[in-house]
Amino acid sequence: MQRFNEAFDHRGVDGMRARDGQVADKLAHVGAEGGLVKIGIVFPQADIGTDPNVIRAFARGAEDAGFDYLLAYDHITGVHPDRFSGATIPGFAGPPYVHDSPFHEPLVLFAHLAGITSRLEFVTSVLVLPQRSTPLVAKQAAEVDLLSGGRLRLAVGVGWNFAEYASLDADFDTRNRRIEEQIVVLRKLWTEPLVTFKGRWHDLDRVAITPRPARPLPIWIGGGAGEHVLRRVARLADGWMPLLQSGEDPEKAMARLRALLVEAGRDPGSFGLDARIRGTGGPADWVAAARRWQALGATHLCLSAGRGIPAPEQLDTATRMKQVLTGVL
Repeated sequence: MQRFNEAFDHRGVDGMRARDGQVADKLAHVGAEGGLVKIGIVFPQADIGTDPNVIRAFARGAEDAGFDYLLAYDHITGVHPDRFSGATIPGFAGPPYVHDSPFHEPLVLFAHLAGITSRLEFVTSVLVLPQRSTPLVAKQAAEVDLLSGGRLRLAVGVGWNFAEYASLDADFDTRNRRIEEQIVVLRKLWTEPLVTFKGRWHDLDRVAITPRPARPLPIWIGGGAGEHVLRRVARLADGWMPLLQSGEDPEKAMARLRALLVEAGRDPGSFGLDARIRGTGGPADWVAAARRWQALGATHLCLSAGRGIPAPEQLDTATRMKQVLTGVL
């Protein structure tokens, strides 16, 4: 708590920057020697509020604590819970977020936080791509990556909120097919000086975004273990974020994904896997979950303290989790 509250003392952002940069450099060195698994922290969208000082303090505290990346969820609009009456939401007993659930727009958030951090990677989980304009996402993501010095990892998915899709005049029913075409178009816009592309949802005639990013941005896909999802991941993604539903087995999912990667002519050993570790239970539970994912080839583990907890307490809990896991991974 004290580390977090230092954001509000008389030194301000500039005073913190020098101190945090030195600490972050030391922690980054230690982390690099400690192993290949990168450790991230979930940004507490629902609990952090709107005070920009608190938001900046959380990001700087995460970098100060040696986290490798900050992960943020995405929703553009929320809707009244009555809209879900009689509806089935896979994986949830009811809508996990509604009209009064706060969400900071992740790409704008990351652009802001890039200016007050130096090492922290920024990760979406997941950007609900089919309800957004593909060229606009390409432009925004390229800008964040340029301004942050190459610190954006874009994880995309199809989402669950049909009412949010409707509010954005986007087709919920075709989202699975649309996202595959969008990923192709994103990569073209990031790497080609002029793009001509005609598909079902895009008709581009000598179109460009300028400036383009300095590198092809990594695109990860988040989702469950359904066959259609795993096939999409194997064909199109640089990594997978397993967002598993009850009854979906991680070992079976990874075995199937590896087979699909080989079928697609790709090397499973160089493929990314970013799994979530919840703050429930205690150190033995955290270690067991981390070792399970590490055995399955996890390259990244993201720590979540849980919802309904003040942001500084979430940072402290995640930091304790990281300290425990750093000693065993």
